[in-house]
Amino acid sequence: MSNTRLLTNRLIKKIAIVFFLLVIVMGVSYIFTSVYLTNKHFEERSQKLNSELANHLIEEKFQGNSPFLEDGSVNKPLFGDLMHDMMAVNRGIEVYLLNTDGKILYSVVLSHDNPNDPAQYVDLAPINEFIACNGDKYILGDDPRQIGKKKIFSTAKFNHEGREGYIYIVLAGQEIDKVSSTLFSSYFMKLGVGASIITMVFVLFLGLVSFWFLTKNLRSIIHTVKRFREGDLNIRIDDPDKADLSILAVNFNEMADTIEKNMEEIKSVDVLRRELIANVSHDLRTPLAIINGYIETLQIKKNDLSEDDKDKYLNIIKTSSEKLSRLVSQLFEYSKLEAKQVEPLKEPFAMTDLAMDLVSKYQVLGEEKDVKIELKADEGVPLVFADISLVERALQNLLDNALKFTPEGGRISLNVSSNRSQVEVGISDTGPGINKHDQSVIFDRYRQSKKTSNQEGVGLGLAIVKKIMELHNTTIQVSSNPNEGSTFIFQLPRYQMTGA
Repeated sequence: MSNTRLLTNRLIKKIAIVFFLLVIVMGVSYIFTSVYLTNKHFEERSQKLNSELANHLIEEKFQGNSPFLEDGSVNKPLFGDLMHDMMAVNRGIEVYLLNTDGKILYSVVLSHDNPNDPAQYVDLAPINEFIACNGDKYILGDDPRQIGKKKIFSTAKFNHEGREGYIYIVLAGQEIDKVSSTLFSSYFMKLGVGASIITMVFVLFLGLVSFWFLTKNLRSIIHTVKRFREGDLNIRIDDPDKADLSILAVNFNEMADTIEKNMEEIKSVDVLRRELIANVSHDLRTPLAIINGYIETLQIKKNDLSEDDKDKYLNIIKTSSEKLSRLVSQLFEYSKLEAKQVEPLKEPFAMTDLAMDLVSKYQVLGEEKDVKIELKADEGVPLVFADISLVERALQNLLDNALKFTPEGGRISLNVSSNRSQVEVGISDTGPGINKHDQSVIFDRYRQSKKTSNQEGVGLGLAIVKKIMELHNTTIQVSSNPNEGSTFIFQLPRYQMTGA
């Protein structure tokens, strides 16, 4: 019981841990996805709201002032005032002056003191695409201050006094990155801690409820298995096909049925074993007692007995010893058959010839008892494929049984016929018959009809026949009514010649 509970607790703990980790991973993924999409939404909105910012700058600032001085250099004072005015309103904005090749000519956020510094360029492809769609698309461009990073921007092309170029405005510069990074860390910590606490409480509650429902069927199966282990062999899982663990439930019910069936068979075998011991003891004791009694009589009265009496006693001793010998042989034969120590050596042979030989032998015994024994065989009965010695032994037992119970003046018939796939053999007698109830037990060892239990024999003959038929994958059947005789029938397969 403790092991079952331990295994159940381990399973529930594993499921709980996996479920909790999945929820945490999903929660963290949701936070990152939400922040990422929110940031992208903010950038796209900002870009569309400020898409005309570069055009407005050109229209307002370049009307009375030139972006270039007479010597062709950049009008730095103009751009300095322009940048300071714009950055005073939005510190995240960075303005750049580009030539038609994308080269950065001037920006107050860049250092232009060292003439030996390599020139910086901005990729013109996003700029041209932005101008072509009038800023209606979400497009990212180069960030001159962070090489390789992309930012939202606004841009416009100018042509002033024969000089062309671009005004390129980064709408989310380094200042915004710093502020965003700080806010994001703070926001993520608050959201993460809060979400984690809420998630753990929610998962704990949901997990307990879910596990109670999900493991309800499992707990029922465990309870059933425990009851079965404690000895309630009739308990089964209700509606196994509809259970959550239907495969386990169906297999358990089938296993329980098999175990119960095997136990019933063991009980039955144990009952038969006790009957066997009792009957064998009785049948061994009787001939042994007779033998011992007559031997003692011969020893004590040997001088007083006539020669005829001595011969009579010796014949009784001989008959009893023969009966004892037959009984021991039958027991030995049956034990070998039941232990499956006998392997049939199948070969083709003519059943009619075998039946004819047996009838010839038993006709002599039948004459002594005034019982007629005859053979009835169809013409052209094919060969059978079986173990001839075992089949002969079965027929001998059936003929012995028929001769034993057929009264004087009776008749025994051995019938051989065939159909398309089998050869049928039947032994009929005109004996007292067998009632319906006894017909189900006469093939069990040491079980005889009550009506005939006073006859000679211990009931192993028919049990041996049944075992021989089982070795040939066939059965022995009986058809009988009281006072109408009995017929024992079995079938053997026809011999199929190769290529036939």
